[in-house]
Amino acid sequence: MEQKLVVSSSPHIRDNNTVSKVMSDVFIALIPASIGAVYFFRTRALLIMVVAVITAVLAEAAVQKIRKQPVTINDMSAVVTGLLIALNLSPAVAWWIPAIGSAFAIVVVKQFFGGLGKNFMNPALAARILLTLSWTDRMTEWVSPGVDMVSTATPLSFIKGEVSVPSGAPSLFDTFIGNIGGCMGETSALLLLLGGVYLLYRKVISYHIPVIYIGTVALLTLVYGGFDMEYMLYHVMSGGLMIGAIYMATDYASSPLTIKGKIVYAIGCGLLTATIRVFGGYNEGVGFSILLMNVATPLIDRYTVPTIYGEVQKQHA
Repeated sequence: MEQKLVVSSSPHIRDNNTVSKVMSDVFIALIPASIGAVYFFRTRALLIMVVAVITAVLAEAAVQKIRKQPVTINDMSAVVTGLLIALNLSPAVAWWIPAIGSAFAIVVVKQFFGGLGKNFMNPALAARILLTLSWTDRMTEWVSPGVDMVSTATPLSFIKGEVSVPSGAPSLFDTFIGNIGGCMGETSALLLLLGGVYLLYRKVISYHIPVIYIGTVALLTLVYGGFDMEYMLYHVMSGGLMIGAIYMATDYASSPLTIKGKIVYAIGCGLLTATIRVFGGYNEGVGFSILLMNVATPLIDRYTVPTIYGEVQKQHA
């Protein structure tokens, strides 16, 4: 019997993952940090999360209706974007700030470029940078955990030298569990790491970007700090490093495709973050660093994606 060779277009290997499954896993991974935000900052945190998520979902549905496209709010991507935006905000912000952030992230950063998977930068981070540049005072007003909204400083403010009372610096233990001021979803390194372990277990992300990103920041701040372990640990456990490295730098659409590319990308993120924190006038640096490397991702892919089998390279004259 004569057999035929059937040739089909790629992809040739498929799995059972869908957008909704992946986004549901990311949402589940963010639950510990979300619960921590409500525990430390009470109902104010819950209000911000609800406003951000609802605005993101409504904005996605509205744009897709206007463009006469299928409404895809059931894939959970808008929910995850809204939740990430909320967790990147101070609990002291007005309710309209998360609404503006979610609308900008969905309408401009995501849908204007074609929708899910076609955005060239992380929508939640782009929204945070927009809000920070537009309403700096509101976005950098930090409060202590608890019922009363008492102004405080973040650990990065102490190690940056913006606050001159060393005895007022939070302990490393409080920094690790999240009992400090800061953006309400990024204060607890413990809860963010728990979610990161879940994403690794579910194979939603690989370890390359978060481990190398955090490791690069740790190494550079350790060297700059004269091999002071405490100084390095404050940099690693505070600010947006954990949430950025685990949940936003790993965004499929805006990060490199290959392992080699991910390594280059993660080192670049870590180098920029440490440079901005140590030498810049801004005591954070994660958001700007990831967005800059998002822009560089196509170039990284160009030099790290292997040549297609059978492709003939162009001969240079």
